[in-house]
Amino acid sequence: MVAAAGVIYVVTIVLYSLSVLGYFIDFLQNNRKVNRIAFWLLSIVWVLQTIFFFIRALQFDRPPVITPFEGLFFYAWLLVTLSLVINRFFRMDFLVFFTNVVGFVIMAFSLFTPDGDVPAELNDLLISELLVVHVTLILLSYAAFTMAFVFAAMYTLQHQLLKRKQWGKKLLRLENLPKMERLSFLMSLFGVPCMLLGLILGFVWASIQLEELPLLDAKVLGSGAVLIVYSVYLYLWAVRQRRGYNMTLLNLAGFLLVLINYFLSGELTDFHFWYF
Repeated sequence: MVAAAGVIYVVTIVLYSLSVLGYFIDFLQNNRKVNRIAFWLLSIVWVLQTIFFFIRALQFDRPPVITPFEGLFFYAWLLVTLSLVINRFFRMDFLVFFTNVVGFVIMAFSLFTPDGDVPAELNDLLISELLVVHVTLILLSYAAFTMAFVFAAMYTLQHQLLKRKQWGKKLLRLENLPKMERLSFLMSLFGVPCMLLGLILGFVWASIQLEELPLLDAKVLGSGAVLIVYSVYLYLWAVRQRRGYNMTLLNLAGFLLVLINYFLSGELTDFHFWYF
């Protein structure tokens, strides 16, 4: 089972890289045949990722989302899933390309992360339904914010093409600006409650298992900053009716905080000692 999981993981990385390469060629040359090949490769990647999760769940007899390796892999799986689902309903080729550039980078990071199980001395502490739900909700929020970023990036690209009057096939294959702006808002709207609920459950778990609330932990503070930025974005959109390029820039800034919180604040955390 371990050997099979290793083979599946390597094949997934290879096919994922070929898929992203295909979408990149299509982005540069508007090659529809390469686009279709890249799509089917990405579909195979999703199937292999799903099989890998089932194998790992059977191997360790728990939901495979606890360790750093599993978190990165699950994050990448969520991005592949969301890009395929959204593309099914809205037919946005560039959405799949931009999303899976991020997804492939995330999965590439997992290559440098230990892929073992939870340390034996922490097994009783960490293997709990509450913690699994906490981690899953946080990763769902990260995936939603990533999709919001992709829509914002596509909005920015089209805005620049229109501003420079660069009419061409790329412009025709992008959705209209209001639609991309709205989808970016909807993804942010989904991500904020997921992160808020994830944080609340994390506090509940900490109060039960560790009898303390890690209010000054670097990742907690970083998550709070992310929530504030996206909450301000949602308030400006829904209440103040703000629209346009500056709102898109605010969304992009929010995703920058997401990346800082996911990767950099992990180096400073004392509470999430098992995760980074």
